Amino acid sequence: MSAPPAALPTVEIATDGACKGNPGPGGWGAVLRAGVSEKELSGFDPATTNNRMELTAAIEALSALTRPARVTLMTDSRYVMDGIEKWVAGWQRNGWRTADRKPVRNADLWRALIAAAAPHRVTWRWVKGHAGHPMNERADALANAAIARARQTERSPA
Repeated sequence: MSAPPAALPTVEIATDGACKGNPGPGGWGAVLRAGVSEKELSGFDPATTNNRMELTAAIEALSALTRPARVTLMTDSRYVMDGIEKWVAGWQRNGWRTADRKPVRNADLWRALIAAAAPHRVTWRWVKGHAGHPMNERADALANAAIARARQTERSPA
């Protein structure tokens, strides 16, 4: 008889994307918490949209996990929430086309999000942005700081 599988570790993740102009320079941020351990992630894209940064934050956060986990992923993006919970199954059935047969926007990132989430048991949770949720506020600050850092780097002489 083999031993029962070990319980999956529990991880909380808050993600956010930001864009200065839409499209424009964008950033993403994520806060990961497992017990008392925390990790912050962020990144930048010089020409993007807010929706792409929201998706990228979730992809990068899930991809940073080194083993399968029970994840609660918090986002303030209705686009991410509705996409993952309501729309993506239909898009997949329709060959990545919308109900009106147009190509799905950001299909590359939706596919990457599905792949990043696959090893985990993800519970998707919407939180109201800019409403004082501590982890969401930190993710927002990380996304905006990533834009500021990138802009500073662009202005710095070589």
